[in-house]
Amino acid sequence: MNGPDKTNAASIRAFEVTKQFGAFTAVDHLSLDIESGEFVSLIGPSGCGKSTFMLMAAGLIPATSGEITVDGRVLSDPLTDIGIVFQDHLLLEFRTAIDNVMLQAEIRGLPLEPARKRADELFERLGIAHAADRYPRQLSGGMRQRVAIARALIHDPSILMMDEPFGALDAITRTQIRHDLELLWLDTRKTVLFITHSLEEAISLSDRVIVMSPTPGRIVDDIRIDLPRPRPAHLGDYPSFNIYADRIHDTFKKFGILKH
Repeated sequence: MNGPDKTNAASIRAFEVTKQFGAFTAVDHLSLDIESGEFVSLIGPSGCGKSTFMLMAAGLIPATSGEITVDGRVLSDPLTDIGIVFQDHLLLEFRTAIDNVMLQAEIRGLPLEPARKRADELFERLGIAHAADRYPRQLSGGMRQRVAIARALIHDPSILMMDEPFGALDAITRTQIRHDLELLWLDTRKTVLFITHSLEEAISLSDRVIVMSPTPGRIVDDIRIDLPRPRPAHLGDYPSFNIYADRIHDTFKKFGILKH
């Protein structure tokens, strides 16, 4: 990877998007603009519609009303130019780490030689080159998630969507993989939609943090994070970190997510 590639990043626009499942409203009149190359996190209580919005933005489920556009095109079918990482790595146990990543290239019909070169580069950047020929059962949780990230990026997508990707990891591993992801993003400048329950994770990774209300999910705050990059593992030394954290906490208290 030879420096930032800011050309392959797509914008996402949501206008008055609502999603209902029968009588239940999961997302209510949500409007959000994500610029190409932005790293945007959604944070909010469980069940507030964060993952539902991500699935709509990926074209995997339709909105009940409203409109989502990607690079100005109205979204009506599943996006193919995206990579998705979930909390569960979803690796195939009978394929090695590198073969799990190459499966994406095979399914997409990508030329295999350039795809393998890109996979090797991703493994190197993510610190798992030594584990390329290991099977998932031989990898730690953090290593499995790094493989999942490589798999999501093998086809050079314009958007990376991540749904609680580090939620099952221990605190030390989460901190390290968070740092690795930021450095990788600084090189590629993909548009990232990142879903998390971790306030520190959201602030440390994002250009903007979008705070959502309890169900039905609405945007109740949009916070631009002005901290130098790359960001350190411990953000508590930055006074502004505490300002951002207090602002999010105050919003959660307002909606009864956190009790006084």
